[in-house]
Amino acid sequence: MSRSKKIGVLTFHRCINYGSYWQARCLVEGLRRLGHDAVLLDHDCDTVNRAETHCALQPALPQRTPLSVLPAYKSKVRRFSEEFKRLPTSPRFPIDRPTAAGRYDAIVVGSDEVWNFRHPWYADKPIFFGESLQTDRLISYAASFGNHDADDGIRCDRARQLRQFSSLSVRDANSRRLIDSSVGRQVDLVLDPCLQFAEEIPAAMSAGRGYALVYGHSFPHWLQSSLRAWSERKDVRLVSVGYANCWADEQRIAAGPHEFAVLMAGAAAVVTNFFHGCVFALRGGRPFIAARSDYRSNKVVDLVGQVGAEERLVDQASGPKLIDDLLSRPPSGTTVEHIRDARQRSQDFLDTALA
Repeated sequence: MSRSKKIGVLTFHRCINYGSYWQARCLVEGLRRLGHDAVLLDHDCDTVNRAETHCALQPALPQRTPLSVLPAYKSKVRRFSEEFKRLPTSPRFPIDRPTAAGRYDAIVVGSDEVWNFRHPWYADKPIFFGESLQTDRLISYAASFGNHDADDGIRCDRARQLRQFSSLSVRDANSRRLIDSSVGRQVDLVLDPCLQFAEEIPAAMSAGRGYALVYGHSFPHWLQSSLRAWSERKDVRLVSVGYANCWADEQRIAAGPHEFAVLMAGAAAVVTNFFHGCVFALRGGRPFIAARSDYRSNKVVDLVGQVGAEERLVDQASGPKLIDDLLSRPPSGTTVEHIRDARQRSQDFLDTALA
C-alpha cells in the first residue's frame, strides 16, 4: 500500500439523495480504511443549497408534490441534514473559491455526475475540473458526465483542464467515450464506491424479506400495473422508499440514508429506475428489475452492461413470466464474478493513482 496521504474528496456530498450520500461516504471512508487521511471537501453555495431543498420537496416536477405527503419530504430533508453533520469533512468554503479548500497531497474528484454539463445546478462548476485547487495530484474516481451524451463532446477549455489530471477513471462507458474522444487520454472504468467499498454500508437487521422495495419516481404506468399484479400473485408488499408512489402498499418517504440502506439489504426484491437502486441491489445480491428513464438512461444501461446484468432492464414488452422470474432470482454467478473482477481493477487503479 502507498504511504498515507492527506486526501480531499470532491463530490456532491450534500445532495439530498441516497446514492449521492452513500457514494460520498463510501469513498471517503474507504480511503480512510486504506490508511489515508481523507476528508470530503465541504464546498458551500446558497444557490445550490436552495436548489437541493426545492428538488427534495418537489422531486417529480412538473408534477407537484401533493400537500398530504409534503411533511414526509420535509422530514426526509431534516434526516439528511443530521447525517451530513456526521460525515468527515474539511472546513467549509465557498464553491467558487477553490483555493480556500486548502492544500492536499491528492484531491480525488468523484464519484457522481461531477462533470455533467446538464446538471440543473452543479453544471460546469470549475472546481470539479480541478480549477485553482491546491494539490500535487488530481485524480478522478468513478466520475461521470451523467446524461451529457458522448456525441456532444467536451468544450476545449474543460478538456484541457481534464488533461491536467494525473489519473482518470470513470464509472460508465458514456463518460469513457467522452474522455477518449475529447481529452485523448487513457481512462479506466471503475466501480461506483458503493460497490467498491460495500463494507461501509450497513446490512439488514433482520432476514424477514417480506417486501419488495420500490426506489425511484415517475415510473411508467405499464410497470405500475405489472408490479401491482405481481404483488398480488406473490403476496409480497410493495414498499416505496424516499419518494411517493401511490400504487405501492407502504410509503417510507421520510427514510434517512441509514434506514434506506437497511431497507435495501432486507428486501425480497428491488424495483427501480435509479442508478443507485441497481447498485444497492447488486451490492446486496437482491433480485431486481430496472426501467429506463431519460435522465438516467446512460448510467443505468452502462452499469448493468458492465456487470453482465442486461436482462434486468425491463420494458413494456416484458411479460408477467419474465417479471416473476427476475424478481425471484438474484443476480447470476457471472454477474458476481464481473463485480469481483471490477473491484480488483478498481483497487489497482487507486493503488497506482495514489502511489
